[in-house]
Amino acid sequence: MKHFVIILQYIKPLEEIDKYLHEHRAYLDKGYSSQILLASGPQNPRSGGIILAKANTMEEIKNFCNSDPFHVHNCAEYTILEVIPVK
Repeated sequence: MKHFVIILQYIKPLEEIDKYLHEHRAYLDKGYSSQILLASGPQNPRSGGIILAKANTMEEIKNFCNSDPFHVHNCAEYTILEVIPVK
């Protein structure tokens, strides 16, 4: 199993982000239910979010991110980093 850090950077004003926040969080719940997601939350200051995830491939993570309402509504850009935890 591979581990990933997903960095979301908002590209729309917070008023627009807030319109899709409930939908985004409901989508994240699906990721937790399927055991893809390990942790998630907003950055401080609130310019985006961070998601910790695990999957067999980078492609799985990309597919998950592409279906996120923030991506679908063009609210955020995603940077996906594979990490190798040693501790």
